Amino acid sequence: MSSAPLIGQVTIRNVTRDDHRRWLPLWDGYNAFYGRSGATALAADITAMTWARFFDAYEPVHALVAEQDGHLLGLTHYLFHRSTTSIEPTCYLQDLFTSEAARGKGIGRALINGVYERARLAGSSRVYWQTHETNRTAMQLYDKVADRSGFVVYRKLF
Repeated sequence: MSSAPLIGQVTIRNVTRDDHRRWLPLWDGYNAFYGRSGATALAADITAMTWARFFDAYEPVHALVAEQDGHLLGLTHYLFHRSTTSIEPTCYLQDLFTSEAARGKGIGRALINGVYERARLAGSSRVYWQTHETNRTAMQLYDKVADRSGFVVYRKLF
């Protein structure tokens, strides 16, 4: 993987409705990374609802993209929720993905910092996320920009 700098300015910004056709390949890439492609792909209505939520003022779900020279290089989705241990909202960074060509060039870090900035503006005192234990490459970045909480995630699927 090359770590050569990108040419041109990278902008981290809120996603817009006009971004859908450029956002979708990144979303599909993110889902494929976690094994959600082909026979195990997300249903189209889930993707459509996810996209719609970014533009619904009543939804706590938000999206940022990294853009350079008209190309989207990465995305992050985050949401705010209540907590029993704080008054202010807590920010959960749910999805983070960069195109293969953009990896190792600071795009992931810039997207995380974009979420940090929006969380501070929303009055949140905490941003957290989870990743799969096999995602060692991403964890190298995460260990530089956040602290491991020590918590283990349990879940029950229905």
